[in-house]
Amino acid sequence: MTGLDWRLAGLALLLGLAVGGRGAWMAQDWRYGKQLTALDLAHTQEREAAAAQVIEQMGEQQAAREALEQRLAVQSQTHYKEMEDAKSYRQRLRDQLATAGVRLSVLTANGAAEGGQCGVPAAAGAGRVVHGPARAELDPAHAQRIVGITGDGDDGLRALAACQGYVRGISQGGKL
Repeated sequence: MTGLDWRLAGLALLLGLAVGGRGAWMAQDWRYGKQLTALDLAHTQEREAAAAQVIEQMGEQQAAREALEQRLAVQSQTHYKEMEDAKSYRQRLRDQLATAGVRLSVLTANGAAEGGQCGVPAAAGAGRVVHGPARAELDPAHAQRIVGITGDGDDGLRALAACQGYVRGISQGGKL
């Protein structure tokens, strides 16, 4: 064989390797491209499912939040109504005390001793018609101050109950 034959054979071999390599490269590209497309599709579906799950959870949390806010609003309205009712009751009581429609009295220390064991005195006094322990009437101004002080204490207890109800609502209904 001559040098030309070897060259021709080498060129044919080189051309065969290039065409075979290109064919193998294209086959692998096609096969890996198909696998990458399948992986990309699976990844996209997984991301869509995760996003749908997050949206569903957010919807549930939003619904729970709205329900909690409604319960708290109702509770707040109830508390406000209770406070207003108590305030108007105290104002009526103060007005009655001022006009002497109602008198505030307290038990006296010697009234408990007079009353005996069942609360009925042994002998009715000349100035008393009512049976029972002796009582002393308070001055209307002092009675109004006492009503104000006890009203403020009652308001504090109502506010505490409202706060406790709010905390119970938050802890049972979820976080705001």
